[in-house]
Amino acid sequence: MGFGITDKLGGYYLAEQYQKNMAAGQSTGVSFAERLQSTSATKDKAASISKVDAYQKYLEQKYGNVSIRRIGKDQQSLDRAGKSMRGSDVVIAPNILEQMANDPEKAAYYEEKIDDFFQATPRLKASFAAQGLDYQPCGVVVHEDGSVTYIGGCGDSPERVAEVKAINKAKQEKEAAQRKANLEHSQETAQERRQQIELAYRQSSMMDFKVKRKMFGLS
Repeated sequence: MGFGITDKLGGYYLAEQYQKNMAAGQSTGVSFAERLQSTSATKDKAASISKVDAYQKYLEQKYGNVSIRRIGKDQQSLDRAGKSMRGSDVVIAPNILEQMANDPEKAAYYEEKIDDFFQATPRLKASFAAQGLDYQPCGVVVHEDGSVTYIGGCGDSPERVAEVKAINKAKQEKEAAQRKANLEHSQETAQERRQQIELAYRQSSMMDFKVKRKMFGLS
């Protein structure tokens, strides 16, 4: 599988570095032979780095949002990563990216795993929608041990959310109306009790008054 990385790219990088080394040697008084000797030990490393950078650019062109970092496989790390993802994120551990850049077979293997995530998204959305649920993809993670994790979430569909909100609103309105009715009933009951007490008091007062009049011969 080709990744847009050729010997020309590596050659261009080294040629450019050669010119910089020449300029640096002239400005510092270091001979080109000495400079070449000092860089020969890091030539392979520089070429490897340039290849990894070029391969990462290829992945970014293919997938869009690609980041190179380590993410743990524990639930807390995955949950934290999922919250920052936007649905199409690809996260690759640095050591795996280097392996992919230098081994076409590994590149093909992991790219297929990443492709599967994106290809599965429409099917998962349709499958969950049939159950009244809404599938929301987050992204795919290639861990440093080579394992791959697909991160996604599922919740009620917009229609179901609206339905539940309507049910809850109706329930709340019914409960509020019931509370109001209970309050009004209790107020009416209290008013009736007060009236009964007042009536009983007046009747009692009249009875006492009549008794007293009778006692004093005023009747």
